[in-house]
Amino acid sequence: MDQVSGAGPHRARGCLGAPSCGARAPGAPWARFSAWLECVCVVTFDLELGQALELVYPSDFQLTDKEVGPSPLRSRPHPGSRPSLAFLCFRKAASATCPFPTPTQAASGILSSASAFVSVEGRGAPGTRMTGTVTVGPPCLCRQVKDSSVKRGYFQKSLVLVSRLPFVRLFQALLSLVAPEYFDKLAPCLEAVCNEIDQWPAPVPGQTLNLPVMGVVLQVHIPSSADKPESGPPKQCSHKNLLPAPVVLTSVHELDLFRCFRPVLAHVQLLWELMLLGEPLLVLAPSPAVSSEMVLALTSCLQPLKFCCDYRPYFTVHDSEFKEFTTRTQAPPSVVLGVTNPFFIKTLQHWPHVLRIGEPKMPGDLPKQIKLKKPSRLKILDTKPGLYTAYTTYLHRDKALLRRLLKGLQRKRPSDVQTAVLRQHLLELTQSFIIPLVGPGRRGGGRRAGGAGSRLWPRLRLTPLPPQEHYMASLMPLQKSITPWKTPPQIHPFRQDDFLRSLERSGPQLTCLLKGDWLGLYRRFFKSPHFDGWYRQRHKEMAQKLEALHLEAICEANLEIWMQDKSEVEVVDLVLKLRERLVRAQGHQLPVKEATLKRARLYIETVVGSLPKDLQVVLCPP
Repeated sequence: MDQVSGAGPHRARGCLGAPSCGARAPGAPWARFSAWLECVCVVTFDLELGQALELVYPSDFQLTDKEVGPSPLRSRPHPGSRPSLAFLCFRKAASATCPFPTPTQAASGILSSASAFVSVEGRGAPGTRMTGTVTVGPPCLCRQVKDSSVKRGYFQKSLVLVSRLPFVRLFQALLSLVAPEYFDKLAPCLEAVCNEIDQWPAPVPGQTLNLPVMGVVLQVHIPSSADKPESGPPKQCSHKNLLPAPVVLTSVHELDLFRCFRPVLAHVQLLWELMLLGEPLLVLAPSPAVSSEMVLALTSCLQPLKFCCDYRPYFTVHDSEFKEFTTRTQAPPSVVLGVTNPFFIKTLQHWPHVLRIGEPKMPGDLPKQIKLKKPSRLKILDTKPGLYTAYTTYLHRDKALLRRLLKGLQRKRPSDVQTAVLRQHLLELTQSFIIPLVGPGRRGGGRRAGGAGSRLWPRLRLTPLPPQEHYMASLMPLQKSITPWKTPPQIHPFRQDDFLRSLERSGPQLTCLLKGDWLGLYRRFFKSPHFDGWYRQRHKEMAQKLEALHLEAICEANLEIWMQDKSEVEVVDLVLKLRERLVRAQGHQLPVKEATLKRARLYIETVVGSLPKDLQVVLCPP
């Protein structure tokens, strides 16, 4: 019996593969393949050797010994060591099916939330959560069937896709096509599939691609920061001229949110608040697949707000952070932890929120909603499904949403439509919460620098609000205060009390019907990692905008008049500063138009040409 699962990114740790950490150079062998996958691994269970890496394809890709890991029969990893590929591929080898993600190391890149995109080496995909190397849990399919020819009596192998991209749904679909054929035909089938993938076009954000594999064409859309949130299922592209007709994936990265949240629909809003506030949450599931999908679904419910906390779709006692997470000498960290081992109920009894999920029901069944329970009722040996927490929500529950979803279930509404309804509700809830913090603003006395604040977050404008009521934009200095020959003015500090007072006129009540203690929720949010990450990113964008406007002001000024009474030191200083900003702008770190860049280059040539020959040689060496 086969089943597929996958997991998205989590905390950075190291680098995958010994030779290099990035994609192969254009034109090199397997260059197109490496744009999608690092490699494909086959892990087998041998009665005498234990778990062992049987095959890596392409064959020239080298995993380190630490990444492959020792065989458990020869050297069992101890608690606190980093789990290896071979060890994790059979974490539940005694069961008939074994679907779960296997943590492996990915290349240097930028990590976003589970439902976004890992932008590797400036690929241009949406936002960031943390920079550096990232760990990605690739999809893994494990087959275990009876086989009398095997000494142990069972055939056990796992097929693993290792990638830097958290395209969970795409890789699940790919595994469902490739794995059955591989288990029947073995290596020749895998080689043929890898050659087909090596012909795929590059995953460029914003493009819709047709990906042929094993006689099937997968039609996918690569997510981009320019994508707009949909209120319904994504529209399919025309494919009249394609034979065979493509299998259209509605998303390469987003999970079926409704299916993941079926048992907790009554508590979606409570879970949304826990995620928004960065509360530690333990998810105990019956299988690694259910654990992974629930954790990824939870981390994606804050869109378009980036998830800035740590999260582990599948966590075991062999993870290097085991001691850190289980210690009782300090408060639990802000992390969403997905586990399957009931041992964690004992070791993490001090955690404030535990979500215990039961066995999944058949797709057509009405979901039995888990109940809220006090943490004191959490039993070590026999914990029943439930959400164990003493947390009280700040906002009232939206009963209309639950009725709408249950009614859709009774009418057998397609899961994609149900997911669109649920995702739209969470999107509007998050947007209503964030809108008062961003947008165009005035404090009197002229236009704000940076123009419309919606450029910082273009998707947040659900309904028009008074332009003077957006707090973050009001922190920008007035554009008339930016002069070419003075240091740009500073961004005004964020004052929580000022913002909370502004909510009376421009609060979330203008865009959201939910009632409750919005002020209390904001006060708690200000203490969370999400506010810190959000504010740092907004402040960085505002500072870059100020710097870009200052560069534009310099380029529009009369340089000859300014140079008349300036010393050589001041002129050289101007050249160096212009060059520094020009380099940053060319590296897409400043939002500057191409016309401004050309003018800046011309200014540098003019200024350098007015200096003595010896200084020209120093500034522009041959």
